Amino acid sequence: MIRVVISGALGRMGTILGRLVSEAPDLELVGGIDVHAGTFYGAPVVEAKNIDSFLKATKPDVLIDFTVANAAVGNIKAAAANGVALIVGTTGFTPEQQEEIRVAVEGHVPAVISSNFSVGVNIFWRLIREAARLLNEGYDVEVTEAHHRYKKDAPSGTAKTILGILDEELGSRPHQYGREGMTERKDEIGVHVIRGGDIVGDHAVLFAGNYEVIELSHRAYDRAVFASGAVRAASWVKGKAPGIYSMTDVLGLP
Repeated sequence: MIRVVISGALGRMGTILGRLVSEAPDLELVGGIDVHAGTFYGAPVVEAKNIDSFLKATKPDVLIDFTVANAAVGNIKAAAANGVALIVGTTGFTPEQQEEIRVAVEGHVPAVISSNFSVGVNIFWRLIREAARLLNEGYDVEVTEAHHRYKKDAPSGTAKTILGILDEELGSRPHQYGREGMTERKDEIGVHVIRGGDIVGDHAVLFAGNYEVIELSHRAYDRAVFASGAVRAASWVKGKAPGIYSMTDVLGLP
């Protein structure tokens, strides 16, 4: 059995992850980390300030983190220091925080870090790459993403990954975040962010040429789609060599 601890255990994603881990035949939920202590699915939840002693006492194989950037950096460092493999779905890291994470992980523990753990989104990214490769001339490109009103980082981590893919395939076009006033379109990639209600996660890329439009999109209807991918990654990561992996590795995609 793979022993799992979840940080952000009492949050929206944490409770879904706790349920899926407790139901998985090859995983054992041994506890959680959150701002306040409590319990979930029969396992203890301790305050984040006690994460180091909790990891030493429970000796988990994997820690899953879907929290916020500032908290996640500390959780990742604590897990890596205790030899605990990582699944990280938190987004919004600064370049400096990304470097802190790299130093903590590389040479110490295996970590699957992704801006989106949905299997469908990872296929979606591959389709975007292929479309951008084939439509690299004569097409204007616009990226749109929508999330619930409580999401703090904008654009989303998934949208930033999309922009990274487009930059790799199209060259480094300027990114235009929204438009207002008299703005003549040039060779930029338009980026549009929507926040409202309880939207789980919508992403779309539009390639607009003369006389035709191609649009690729992905819509998540339930956070369980992200949690199920993270649980799949937790089953995969144990025993891997130290280093940073992606969902491409987990899914065995070329």
